[in-house]
Formats: sequence, structure tokens, C-alpha cells
Amino acid sequence: DFVQTITPLGNYRASQHTISLGLETSLESYLDFVSKTLFDAYTTRIDLRGGVKEKLLELKNAGHSLNVLTASPHPMLDPCLKRLGMWELFDNIWSCDDFQTTKADPQIYVKAAERLCTSVEKVLFLDDNLSADLTAKSAGMQVCGVYDESSKDYVEQMKAATDFYIYDFQELLDS
Repeated sequence: DFVQTITPLGNYRASQHTISLGLETSLESYLDFVSKTLFDAYTTRIDLRGGVKEKLLELKNAGHSLNVLTASPHPMLDPCLKRLGMWELFDNIWSCDDFQTTKADPQIYVKAAERLCTSVEKVLFLDDNLSADLTAKSAGMQVCGVYDESSKDYVEQMKAATDFYIYDFQELLDS
């Protein structure tokens, strides 16, 4: 459950959690390691799932507002989205750092809806993490669970906890 636990926490809180499990290093040293490792991955290796860009372009062209809310910090997230040619697709790109909390806190979803000038109930949240899906749902959002290899052991739980569930982004307009 380690990946499911740390994914919505952001680097700082995920690092704190990791060290609390008995890792023998300082928080500062571990954060430096995580930042360097993730920066390399985000700026050179992380790729899009097949069909994601096309589906998001289709949604954008249909008039939908597309926004990002992620635990990934801007120094990694922004270069990744720009490298993948995704930056301009989004109306807002938020890291949990922008809200001073994590995706494990229901208030982040309420605050995001407020920034969108809408009610939380009118936002459709998509995530491949069970914890984030459950928290967004508890905040009042409509939630679409998204299949990912990292959450394959939680598919049935995610289906039960969300309003929709997709295995592929091509299913988005069909849901």
C-alpha cells in the first residue's frame, strides 16, 4: 500500500512518511534525493498514455475547462507538461503546494472549485489513486477513477467509490 499512501501526499509529506517507516537518513537528504530523481524522470522519461492528448484536445475543443491538481511540485510538473506539449491545454495547473495541503485533505477540492468559480459538485475529478478519489468524493466532487498499473489491485474498490471508472482516456466522453 506504500504507493497508494504516498501518492496524494506530495514530496515533503511523502518523504516524512517514508522516513517514519525507519529509513535512516535525514529529511533534508531524502528530499534532495527524491527531488533529483523525480526531476530527471519528469524532464526526460515520463510519457503520456496513449490517446490522452487527443482526448484532452477533443474535450477542450468541445468547450470543457481542463485543470490539473497534482501532488507533483511545479519544478517537475511544469517542465514535464511543456515537454509533452500539454501545457496550453489546461486552464489551471495546480500543485498541492499552491494550496498548502495535500490531496488527502478534502479542503483542497473545495478550494480548487472556489478558484474555478463553481461549486464542488459541478467538478468532475479524475485520478488513478484510490485515496485521492475517496477524498475528492467526500468533498462532494463527482469522481472518475482511472486505471493505472500502480492501482491495479484497487480497481474494484475504485469502481465502488467513484461515479465513473475508465480503463482508457478514450472512454471519457462515453462515461
